[in-house]
Amino acid sequence: MPTENALVADLKVSSSTIVCYFLCTPSMKIAQVAPLWERVPPFRYGGIELIVSLLTDELVRRGHEVTLFASGDSVTLGQLKSVHDQALRLDPEIKEPGLYEQMMLTDVYQHANHFDIIHSHVGCAALPYTSFVKTPTVHTMHGVFTPDNEKMFRHFAWQPYISISEAQREPRLGLNYVHTVYNGIDTTAYPFVPEPAQPPYLAFVGRFSPEKGPVEAIKIACAAGYPLKMAGKIDAVDRAYYQEQVKPLIDGEQIQYLGEVSHKQKVELLGQATVTLFPITWREPFGLVMIESMAAGTPVIGMGLGSVPEVIAHRKTGFVCYSLETMTDAVPDAMKLDRQTCRDYVVNRFSVQSMTNEYEKVFQVISG
Repeated sequence: MPTENALVADLKVSSSTIVCYFLCTPSMKIAQVAPLWERVPPFRYGGIELIVSLLTDELVRRGHEVTLFASGDSVTLGQLKSVHDQALRLDPEIKEPGLYEQMMLTDVYQHANHFDIIHSHVGCAALPYTSFVKTPTVHTMHGVFTPDNEKMFRHFAWQPYISISEAQREPRLGLNYVHTVYNGIDTTAYPFVPEPAQPPYLAFVGRFSPEKGPVEAIKIACAAGYPLKMAGKIDAVDRAYYQEQVKPLIDGEQIQYLGEVSHKQKVELLGQATVTLFPITWREPFGLVMIESMAAGTPVIGMGLGSVPEVIAHRKTGFVCYSLETMTDAVPDAMKLDRQTCRDYVVNRFSVQSMTNEYEKVFQVISG
């Protein structure tokens, strides 16, 4: 796992080095394969789709010929190909979404010879198709392993995989990891806020599910004595959890639920906050909200599970804690952290440019 010094080290290179790198990188024909459940980019919540959108557009800007396989309502600088005219979750007539994914992958691999490389973002779904074509496929692992999908991954362990954090990897599976590429964001879409709103408040942004820790965030806010503003969607599978465990704790005054907010509203919520809480209860593979918050200047207090120790620079851009008590105790100290340091850290380490640089390196190696 990277050391703290490595975490805060700038990834700065000279402008001449960047120009040389771009000029020396040959143009490639790349297929980007996205989930069909959400639009690319997502209207509101959708971490994978946001990453696919940012990466696709940046690759096009760099001169690559990129075809995006995604829902028909997606917006991209690349060439869009789709098997359905809108995100599947928006179409109530869709009863078997897996069939549309199969149709998309069939389209991708029937035209595999048109590409230098295929980049899959759909988990294990693409694995069975890869053996029938010469064009290499690289798989970015955005999710977590389950007892069911582990069987498929083990069967195709030789395929090239990209992890989005070191913590995401499962060495026991023996997968052929070729690189770790941290997710990046368009930092210009997150204006820096040098001074938080007054009176101060804490922020929580994420799905209202047990693993994201909304109940834990409320407990921290109440114990620390600060208002908490919460935003995020409630999936059907989490409605009972929300109704039974979260909603009774929301009083509309100290604890406020703002609903599923737009990007603009999310940026304002995070930027005006004094501290963002990230009290996850699972091994989060990455956690975009952490870098979104820090990009706006707001430090993050996170539970030290999964990628959190890799993303937060402890005591510089936030605090990595291992209990709710220590997270609560860290609130006053987090409020004193320098907001410009938080911003600079994300610009230098988690920008879309840094992310795309790393993907380009992988594509060149894998495609030979």
